[in-house]
Amino acid sequence: MLSIIIPSLNEEKYLGLLLESIKRQGFSDYEIILADAGSTDKTLKIAKQYNCKIIAGGLPARGRNEGAKVAKGDVIFFCDADVILPDNFFEKALAEFKARNLEVASFGITPLPKKIITTAILNICYNYPARILEKILPHAATAILVKKDLFGKSGGFDEDIKLSEDHYLVRYVQKKFKAKVGIIKSVNILVSDRRFKTDGWLNIGLKYFLCELHLIFIGPVKSDIFKYNFNHYNKH
Repeated sequence: MLSIIIPSLNEEKYLGLLLESIKRQGFSDYEIILADAGSTDKTLKIAKQYNCKIIAGGLPARGRNEGAKVAKGDVIFFCDADVILPDNFFEKALAEFKARNLEVASFGITPLPKKIITTAILNICYNYPARILEKILPHAATAILVKKDLFGKSGGFDEDIKLSEDHYLVRYVQKKFKAKVGIIKSVNILVSDRRFKTDGWLNIGLKYFLCELHLIFIGPVKSDIFKYNFNHYNKH
């Protein structure tokens, strides 16, 4: 069984698109857990329409951890609410996950709407490096597929980390437990470009580049130097 865990806060514009894409999958052995941080829009109504299990969340790290506590599946799929899954996503991703004996994996990112320039930027700045570095410096943005027992042993996401707690988690389990980590190559995640529209490609690229340097040379970001605010990108 697969447990799909989605942290949310006022995601009425995007959540239905994600849940509908899950419904379209040729895959039925799953549960959906929405870890909500106090939405005041139609997010919870939409979640109920798709039979999601709704629990109290918080910031993304806490929401994911709370979701994992009630998850029944032996594999967990964490994803952001502004994601859309392409057809046959789980079939391809889980088959590769198993064939490569992975214990935790993430995905390449394709921006929505699809544009040549934005796709090229993401390929150069994230997708290609993430694939090249998957064995020595793993990355995990937007979505993570992980075995539940490994996630439990790891202690989950560090809720004191302000930004890139997902990258830190996969690097931690690789180092601490010698977990086999990889980027799924058979299918990408489709992600709204709202964060790039809100902050600008240059600004957000610089922020995540500096965050990466901080993570490598100093450690996880536990101060608010990058001023991350959950729900910040709902302007678009």
